[in-house]
Amino acid sequence: MIAGLSNKIYSFSASLLLLYSLISCNTSRKISQTATSLLLNDTAISKGHAGISIYEPATGKYWYEHDADKYFVPGSNVKLFTLYTGMKYLGDSIVGARVEETPGRINIYGTGDPTFLHPDFSFQPVFDYLASNRLNKVYLVNNQADDYRRLELFKVYGKGWSWDDYQESYMPERSFFPLYGNVARFYVDREHQVHVIPKYFRYDWWNKTDSNNFIVKREISGNVFYVIGCRPQLKPVSVPFRTIESYYTNSNFDVNIIADILSDTLGYPVSQLYGGSQNKTLKLIHSQPTDSVLKPMMHNSDNFFAEQVLMMVSNEQYGYMGDDVIDSLLAKDLTDVPQKPKWVDGSGLSRYNLFTPRDFVFILNKLQQEFGLERLKKILPTGNEGTLKNYFTGIPGYVFAKTGTLGNISSLSGYIITAKGKLLIFSLLANGYQTGATPVRRAFEHFLLNLHREY
Repeated sequence: MIAGLSNKIYSFSASLLLLYSLISCNTSRKISQTATSLLLNDTAISKGHAGISIYEPATGKYWYEHDADKYFVPGSNVKLFTLYTGMKYLGDSIVGARVEETPGRINIYGTGDPTFLHPDFSFQPVFDYLASNRLNKVYLVNNQADDYRRLELFKVYGKGWSWDDYQESYMPERSFFPLYGNVARFYVDREHQVHVIPKYFRYDWWNKTDSNNFIVKREISGNVFYVIGCRPQLKPVSVPFRTIESYYTNSNFDVNIIADILSDTLGYPVSQLYGGSQNKTLKLIHSQPTDSVLKPMMHNSDNFFAEQVLMMVSNEQYGYMGDDVIDSLLAKDLTDVPQKPKWVDGSGLSRYNLFTPRDFVFILNKLQQEFGLERLKKILPTGNEGTLKNYFTGIPGYVFAKTGTLGNISSLSGYIITAKGKLLIFSLLANGYQTGATPVRRAFEHFLLNLHREY
């Protein structure tokens, strides 16, 4: 009797397993057909290479994959790994500065906080602290320059960045003490007067009168700016300024530039000081909620914020800023990543970065397991937001994803909630196509919209 019942239960279980396998195979086959039609045979993508991974975290099953274990240059999808790093190690709020107070003197140590004097952040506790201490002697301490090893670790540019993008707004220099986002912002008022923020650079530019244009360029060798035209434009043109004396050696960090800009802004002298270890018992000044930095990093794909997030984590964990924090993360927190990536920067500006679609599915799954999907929904853009503007306009609130774009490179990885309420994690990477990015992005969109509708 019992044996007969056991056989029936076994038979029923086997039937369910067979049914599930058939459904899974059918789903995979249908998605394969759609992927071939909408992605792999797309006019733009078919000229290059594509990798696809679709994963259901509830079952731990990959619904569909194509070259998911192959390496691609991912562009700004690298920020997903930076996001995990920041969420894990920066806590609820960012350390804006460390301060050493002695009678009549203040030493202030930079922590890499990118929000100091940034126009998008009106709350400025570090500046308020400095403004209230004008009767003291203030020293800005660059403890990143006190030994050779740190000089080698900390570079203003990441490995493999394009040198000729030096004056583009998306590539400010990394810094131990950023100010104003490390960019000079030029604008023209209605009286055709040119202005610059920070005002420190008000004597460092040359203007050629032309009421029909407004273009700003900078010399590669220094902070000399050229303004062509004076057509009224209240939306600033942003150009990165230099933060070190030479691009060819890190033997002399130009703290003086940073200290001089700070002095000009505060209205009293701030002196530079090299060396000195950053004692963790120093007074801390917290600046912004961590997520208020992570959100624009992901929504706007802010490269500067991404780089400074890695620098801040390095500083908090090891007491110095350096790219070797990446190796530490891979050896400590990310040992089970499916294919070990070649990860070289925080932003994805470098073409040296190499990741697989499965790597991004892995980090997205890890993010939602450790920090929850609801928090991530507030950090990642959804349909018609941020870098997804004009995409997924019909399903806002059902897709949350990070784009990635370099020349001939497009990527999109994130979460999608299907019409039937299933949560899926996806990664779509395309390299080597010769069109612009828009046709590839539209192909990604059509494929994911189909996935949302059908499942």
